Amino acid sequence: MMVLIAYDIKTDSENGDYRLRVISKICKNYGQRVQNSVFECIITPAQLVEIKTLLKEAMDTNIDSIRLYNLGVSWEHRVEHIGAKMPHDLEDTLIL
Repeated sequence: MMVLIAYDIKTDSENGDYRLRVISKICKNYGQRVQNSVFECIITPAQLVEIKTLLKEAMDTNIDSIRLYNLGVSWEHRVEHIGAKMPHDLEDTLIL
């Protein structure tokens, strides 16, 4: 299933820059960055539970905000891209 993760981390607070780096790294481990603070992730339901747990542990719930949008398994018809920087096919083979 496709899950879109968007976050807003208060970097002018104590440890804000650190929390931002940790949350960004967590998201990179599960998906592809499509905007500065937005990731598209193709994950299983178990991975969704796992990433939510990791994000909750890394954030300050009093001042940070993370939104997860579950687009489901038929996400291809729900995502439209306009403009530059076409994203990579998340389900295609990745060569490093």
